[in-house]
Amino acid sequence: MIPKPIHFVKLNSAGNDFVCIDNTDGFLNEMAADSGWARFVTAVCRRGLAVGADGLILACQIGSGEGVDVVARFLEPDGSEARLCGNGTACFTYWAVSSGLVKGPEVRILTAAGTAQGKLSEDDRQRVRVCVPDPAGLAMGIDVRADGREWMLDFLDTGVPHAIAYVNNLDELDVHHCGREIRRHPRFAPHGVNANFVQVHGVGRIAIRTFEFGVEAETMACGTGSAAAAIMAALRFNWPDEYRAGERPVEVLTRGGDTLLVWFLRHDERVSDVCLETRVRPVYEGTLRNEFIADVESALTAGPGPDLRSSGE
Repeated sequence: MIPKPIHFVKLNSAGNDFVCIDNTDGFLNEMAADSGWARFVTAVCRRGLAVGADGLILACQIGSGEGVDVVARFLEPDGSEARLCGNGTACFTYWAVSSGLVKGPEVRILTAAGTAQGKLSEDDRQRVRVCVPDPAGLAMGIDVRADGREWMLDFLDTGVPHAIAYVNNLDELDVHHCGREIRRHPRFAPHGVNANFVQVHGVGRIAIRTFEFGVEAETMACGTGSAAAAIMAALRFNWPDEYRAGERPVEVLTRGGDTLLVWFLRHDERVSDVCLETRVRPVYEGTLRNEFIADVESALTAGPGPDLRSSGE
């Protein structure tokens, strides 16, 4: 049974939009442990027929010891759970502080990928910097064939696995078809990969388009993808040491029109201290109406139904 009522807040960062729900009192725990939870998340995130979002973020509990302020779960529009989300963490940070859930301006958030840190800027509280756990799995020059052509990809897991392809013109690229093929390529089985396409505009400046799993479509931005692309571009094209020493950010132009800033440190064999900065825009807040909840409950009782993802293939 779905609890009533369910209050939510919707926020946007660089074109990524998220629904945030406060479950720190545990009122959703029983439903979240049920097999129908994924269908509920999918229904809420479905565009045109519900709130619509690139994901749902649940605040699970305040503190967990070891200096953590709040625990968060990141749910994809298809109901699956993501280990981390960069722009989602920025939105969650802004919401948690502005709502009084945590004190701020700095928030330590326990995610499935580890502890992330979010901090509101003192000069502009809608500017949020997010620092994520150290990335893993760095690999360069992975050759795959997808969508009828050969691709040379770089790879980095920034809490979420990302493949990066370099192209000459993003505007002419069919991200839907190319991204879908790379996302499902056997080279990245069984979990798949987010497919990022990068156009280098100059030293320290790139543009990006991303096909995200869970959404199964191109999104307007991807924080962890932007971080992975910024890092791998700096390494691949041997940009000056100031970029690899965290002294100067890589500028990442997203499809949504915003520019994200990415800092990192490159050591001999690893990358650490990855942070990105973005702008968060609160959109609206509301309560899921009883009629909507009743429709979702009816669908759960009826069993499997049509594909309710937020964006179709």
